[in-house]
Amino acid sequence: MKQHSVIDSPYGPLTLVADDGVLCGLYMTDQRHRPPEETFGSRAESTFAAAEEELEAYFAGDLKEFTLEVRLHGTPFQRSVWDQLRKIPYGETRTYGELADALGNPAASRAVGLANGRNPIGIIVPCHRVVGANGSLTGYGGGLDRKQRLLDFESGTALF
Repeated sequence: MKQHSVIDSPYGPLTLVADDGVLCGLYMTDQRHRPPEETFGSRAESTFAAAEEELEAYFAGDLKEFTLEVRLHGTPFQRSVWDQLRKIPYGETRTYGELADALGNPAASRAVGLANGRNPIGIIVPCHRVVGANGSLTGYGGGLDRKQRLLDFESGTALF
């Protein structure tokens, strides 16, 4: 059974979605590839206490690695990319090519980019930490401005 809640963040409202009590979605306002609201289930605030606590600690600068259980719905390739995203340390970035190499398929950087763009649990599964081959900002479902702000926050060059 799906449930959802909306919480405030320094990046605007975040919609949290759970499937049988396990976080399976975190969506920003106007996010590309955001599922329709009617698929989020009923509203239930209490389901998301752990997610809210970890996100609050992250935004306060006190949490560097999320530990809550998540349920990532996607193809096996997408899930392998999302697993690699969770290995990128706080404050660091990786390129699409580096992720493709880590997956054992150096030619798959475009496919990695497509999977990255479909990440259903932004921030917690840190797709914002992926940059272009020359270090430039490239696509981000939540918008490049949010991506830059998240990277600046994690690098310590911007505070809320």
